[in-house]
Amino acid sequence: MVRLSIITSAFALLIASTVLPVRADDESIDIRSRQITHFKVGSDQTRFGEFEFMGGLELSSSSASLGGMSAIRLSEGRDNFLGVMDTGFWYAGRFERDEDGVLTGVTDFSVSPILDADGAASDEKWRFDAEGLVVRGDEVLVSFERDSRVDIYPAKAPGGSRPTGSLPLLIPLEEFRSNRGLETITVAPETSALAGAVVVVSERSLNTSGDIYAAILTGPSKGVFFVKRHAPYDITDGDFLPNGDLLLLERRFSMAEGIGMRIRRIDGSRLGPGNLVDGPVLLETDFGYQIDNMEGLDVTTDNQGQIFVTLVSDDNHSILQRNLILEFRYLGDAQ
Repeated sequence: MVRLSIITSAFALLIASTVLPVRADDESIDIRSRQITHFKVGSDQTRFGEFEFMGGLELSSSSASLGGMSAIRLSEGRDNFLGVMDTGFWYAGRFERDEDGVLTGVTDFSVSPILDADGAASDEKWRFDAEGLVVRGDEVLVSFERDSRVDIYPAKAPGGSRPTGSLPLLIPLEEFRSNRGLETITVAPETSALAGAVVVVSERSLNTSGDIYAAILTGPSKGVFFVKRHAPYDITDGDFLPNGDLLLLERRFSMAEGIGMRIRRIDGSRLGPGNLVDGPVLLETDFGYQIDNMEGLDVTTDNQGQIFVTLVSDDNHSILQRNLILEFRYLGDAQ
């Protein structure tokens, strides 16, 4: 197992601008970054509906440890990041930006195995198929597919720690479809109707009506609800806007049409037990844009109140796919 820097104190990256020193038994990954300056291939267009493309990166490395990034969360200052890989690893690092805040590179990139309750890691993907991650106070919550669960790790040192517990899923285990289980985990804003509740959404675990299983796991409104599925899209991640509405990242793939990505907005006031929710598509793209297997979404706000959406792709450790980080400014609530 590769054990790499920063993760053992990764939460410090999310609340501070310092990078911790590499431990003697750690090894860091050298990352090569290629800037993506245009989102639509062959076009200078920067505005896409309610999103303004702010730039992106294509990441590569000689290390086989890079890949499989399925979720990402940025620090308050938007310079540091923490994420999980669906191969059972944490990853973390620091963004380099120019004077306009545009992404120019990645430094201090590190990877560390996710541990189970016995303090063990595993190469068996079904045991540590981590798909979602969110920070809640002094805890990091991770959602796992296949072996369905939400484990709680101490935020001060998630990479070197066993989970301290798990959250009840509320969704019956028999309803999770093989390799179509929990994908999204996020926390509602404290000022929203859900007041900091934890919300999970599955990728494509469907009820008899063909709607997607989801749940509010904590708080007085906890219970199962459903998200309307629009085939051929499946949900891969999501996060709340400051006003309490939920952005859902979705992707599609077929041999005939290739890969596609879209972002849907769900009215946060509709989230509740037994409800079926749906919402407008804000952005939809195909391979005519700089996308790949888009898996992770994070919403952040800068000190001017501007809202940003950061996306990350999962390359499935395939030479035919790419590790992408894309960043947009969200203008929908400013209109």
